Amino acid sequence: MPEASSERETDTEEPLHGDERSFVRLTRKRPAIEVEQPEVQHGQKPGQRFVRLRRQSERHFEPQDEGTIRATQRSLAPRSGMEHAVRFVRRVAVGAPLSTEEIEEQRLPKAKALAVFSSDALSSSAYATDEILIVLVAAGTGALTHSLMIAGSIAVLLAIVAFSYRQTIRAYPNGGGAYIVARENLGEVPGLIAAASLAVDYVLTVSVSVAAGVLAIVSAFPSLESYGVELAVGSIALITLANLRGIRESGTIFAIPTYGFIVSFAVLILAGFVRVALDPGLQATVPASAYEPGASAITAFLVLRAFASGCTALTGIEAISNGIPAFTKPESKNASTTLVWMATILVTFFLALTVLAHMLHVQPAEDVSVPAQIGQTVFGNGLVFYTIQAFTALILILAANTSYADFPRLASILARDRFLPHQFTFRGDRLAFSNGIIVLGLAASALVIAYQANVTKLIPLYAFGVFVSFTLSQTGMLRHWRRLREPGWKRSMLINGVGAVATAVVATIVGVTKFEHGAWISMLAMAVLATLFWTVHRHFARVERKLRVEGVSLFGTNQAHQPVIVPVDEVNLATLRTLNYGRSISDNLTAVHVTDDHAEGQRFRALWESTVADVPLVVIDSPYRSFVAPFLSYTDAISARGTGQFLTVVLPEFRTTFPWERWLHNQSARRLRNALHQRSNVIIAEVPYPLED
Repeated sequence: MPEASSERETDTEEPLHGDERSFVRLTRKRPAIEVEQPEVQHGQKPGQRFVRLRRQSERHFEPQDEGTIRATQRSLAPRSGMEHAVRFVRRVAVGAPLSTEEIEEQRLPKAKALAVFSSDALSSSAYATDEILIVLVAAGTGALTHSLMIAGSIAVLLAIVAFSYRQTIRAYPNGGGAYIVARENLGEVPGLIAAASLAVDYVLTVSVSVAAGVLAIVSAFPSLESYGVELAVGSIALITLANLRGIRESGTIFAIPTYGFIVSFAVLILAGFVRVALDPGLQATVPASAYEPGASAITAFLVLRAFASGCTALTGIEAISNGIPAFTKPESKNASTTLVWMATILVTFFLALTVLAHMLHVQPAEDVSVPAQIGQTVFGNGLVFYTIQAFTALILILAANTSYADFPRLASILARDRFLPHQFTFRGDRLAFSNGIIVLGLAASALVIAYQANVTKLIPLYAFGVFVSFTLSQTGMLRHWRRLREPGWKRSMLINGVGAVATAVVATIVGVTKFEHGAWISMLAMAVLATLFWTVHRHFARVERKLRVEGVSLFGTNQAHQPVIVPVDEVNLATLRTLNYGRSISDNLTAVHVTDDHAEGQRFRALWESTVADVPLVVIDSPYRSFVAPFLSYTDAISARGTGQFLTVVLPEFRTTFPWERWLHNQSARRLRNALHQRSNVIIAEVPYPLED
């Protein structure tokens, strides 16, 4: 087994050539790689194979279990001036990398989780009343009184959905988003529809939230109206950067604005009711940009449209059930408690603001929100008003953080199930799913630019996907309870059944009433995404069939003693073909597997030894999730043992039917090849494996 080296050489140590800072100790029962034995010095034992580690702080690797070494931070050290500059910028912007073992420390207590997962739902109370009034005003100011009935119906629906998701949290303590629940209980197609609806919802959540936040800023400072798009895109960029720093740090950043919003809105509501009680005739001043009251009849269709617009208050309710693994233990209990907190605050704020708007005769306006009109009426244009507007703008903009917490996690699960490229499973320096975060930011920015950061134009695209995912999730829970029949299953079925029916009715209402106003775009986007997921999955299934190991002959004859290294990720036909080539050019062949999960590395070793017993395997634990840097350090250490000897690295290369398919596969081999080109003594060989039909 590997042993820790000491500063003082003993009679078992073998000094080697090259830069000692790159050395790796590889002592094991069977050598991982054989090189020519240097001349034996006095007191040394021939036959031992290891590279001396100089000092703990300078090690690139540490010994682990039998045949396993662990990459340290030194293996990630920059190797050029440009790499130094890039690392400096990354550390300033994102922070120092975190070890995989630190993932438990990134979990969120309830107070921070409320800020991370509830900002979307809580912030909707700042614009849901606006959306109801904008629809009703088409029938004249008298129609605005119907807002109370509509708000009450939405509050009941919100309570039903919240209680339904508590059941989901109980049944899926490891995270039960609509995709997981629907795929497990309803099948693959409903699961993909749920995933597509969630993806559309998350992108729209960022766009709508940021646009609403910009509206709050413009309500306080009308001179900034012409810079709305720039403010929105800049806000998205800042939120994206904050989330790249990790979920716990983003929770800390966003906690102050979230709780500031809760306190400021509570003050606004209490002061508003006190002012109305003291002065029953108090009325809000009608803004110059107020929507012109129409003369349409108050029809059932108009009321349903207003109801559908107000249902934006429910967006974000499912976020907590999707993010259960991010909570501190006990995860499900803490998530359930946080969901109750969120639902209670949201219902209170939404109903109170709607009632105040009715009592103060507030009329919806294009560039002055309902909360802003209430604030001006109650406090005037003083410090308190601007403080409320500041926290409202912050919570609206930071409400996008809910999507940043959930979309990357959803993308990683889809990638794990082979419905998205494997790159979405990658955790960045701060243990966040960086690729998903970046893609979400780019998509939301494009949407904000296309719709000029206009909340009213974006809202019709918004709610349909939300209620489709609600319906599929609750229907899946019905099948779950009926299938397992756990204690209390009848009561749980009743709760989820009511939730499924209610959300299905609302989804139909939203789809019908908002179809021509933009809901069709959401429907089309969902269909395109679901088809894309299915296409990607079919490609990966075809690749898996072609790579399956079924009684394949492994090796040809050995030809030389030149050291040859083959990086391996899986045991499949492409791997065996690559090993076969390496064996044909040398009998000194070693396979290297880099992993950020120690347990996975041991499982891979067991599989390897039962399948490819004739080739020694070195497992490198990379707790900072880097693949290229630890592998380069390992090759440097092996090269240092020789005297001008070449080292051959053999890489597999997939040949796909269509050029776009190659981007669905992990690009690690490509990045490794580019990095190895800088080594003058390293020979790179690529072994193609055809995936064409």
